[in-house]
Amino acid sequence: MGGNGRQLERTIEEIHQYQAILNLLQDHPDEMSHLHIPLVKDRLETARRTLECVEQGKPFIATWYSNAPEICTAMDLHWYCQVAGAFVSAMESQHTAEDLEGIDQLSVPADCCTLLRLGLYYVDAGILPIPTAIVALLEPCDGVTSLHEAIRNHKDWRDVPMFAPDPPYFSDETSIDYFANELREMVVFLEEQTGQRLEMDRLREIVEESNRQYELWLEYSELRRSTPCPHGLTLAMGPFAVAQNNLCGMPRGTAWFRDLVADAERRIRENKPEVAHQKIRLLWYDIHPVWFGELTPWLEEEWGANVIQSMLTNCPYTLVDTSSEDAIWRGLAKRNLLDTPMIRQARGTVENFVYDIERIVKDFSIDCVIWPGHMGHKDSAASVSVMRDACREIGAPFLHLGVDQFDRRHTPIDEVKNRISQFFDAMGLG
Repeated sequence: MGGNGRQLERTIEEIHQYQAILNLLQDHPDEMSHLHIPLVKDRLETARRTLECVEQGKPFIATWYSNAPEICTAMDLHWYCQVAGAFVSAMESQHTAEDLEGIDQLSVPADCCTLLRLGLYYVDAGILPIPTAIVALLEPCDGVTSLHEAIRNHKDWRDVPMFAPDPPYFSDETSIDYFANELREMVVFLEEQTGQRLEMDRLREIVEESNRQYELWLEYSELRRSTPCPHGLTLAMGPFAVAQNNLCGMPRGTAWFRDLVADAERRIRENKPEVAHQKIRLLWYDIHPVWFGELTPWLEEEWGANVIQSMLTNCPYTLVDTSSEDAIWRGLAKRNLLDTPMIRQARGTVENFVYDIERIVKDFSIDCVIWPGHMGHKDSAASVSVMRDACREIGAPFLHLGVDQFDRRHTPIDEVKNRISQFFDAMGLG
């Protein structure tokens, strides 16, 4: 399906934006450029391929990182995420203020998750390329389901075929079998709508490559247990971008992981951490706010605080058994139903939160836990007291902020810094 000019404006701007960043990194390299350049190249290639699909009438889909991206890689099927623009705005693009004002005009309650309101705004404003088909998400909250229902009924999108893998609530073997069948049905849908075909030998090859990526991610995660931690937060977010997005199952993504591990090992060996004078080892227990680019340097410089782990940098993934077709489907089901960030924690019971916090605090020698309390994460709000009690039992100071991860107007960054400073002072940290 094609798209009009407005639907391509943001994609073209992203291409120019990432090309400028890439040129800067290549023209003025430093000791970290070799790790940042492949990530920027991937985002640039993703935007270019979206543009190519629209202009040349090639099939492509809108989907999410938790819908088994190995399948899209194996089918050579291009995809993008409908809310990715919210994270591009983290670089304070020229549209940041415009988009936030746009969501204020939507007939959607203001207490609905800002990420989901942004996703709806992108559709309503006609600034997303209309895909061949959509693979929706029904987890971890009712809000994301409502987003897809609104898209399904939108005048410009109602003719776009949509499939939604149905996630069971529980995590037992029956649930994994059920979700494995949902992934099989998803493939049938994609083949019918795009004309692309899935070959099991190719899927096995891709999954084995993605297994290598997850093995290296785990190895890197273990290296972050070192004191001082070899890298700051920016590079720690890279594994998620590689393993669960458009480099999933691709050898050049695996090569990036090897480079990342080698750099971390060198820094530990030479005692040359990227972040100097580390004093506080922090667990930011949620996804990353778009304004982390301002908060993280302040944490490092003002307090010597390094975000050692978060939901996105955490690596609890199970390798997929590729010995049989059934094992591959079950492995992908488990990885995407039980292991992926935010969905892993919020889809099921509160024990998911407690287990992760207790394990991470112990394994990574965490000094304190910050729960940002994103205004849209109402599915997790009732778990705050349980998380606080768990932290009290293991002796980890716990701070509940109350912010909007995607709109700094909700809680000004200076107020966030002030509350964190008061917390560090009160707990005798830093």
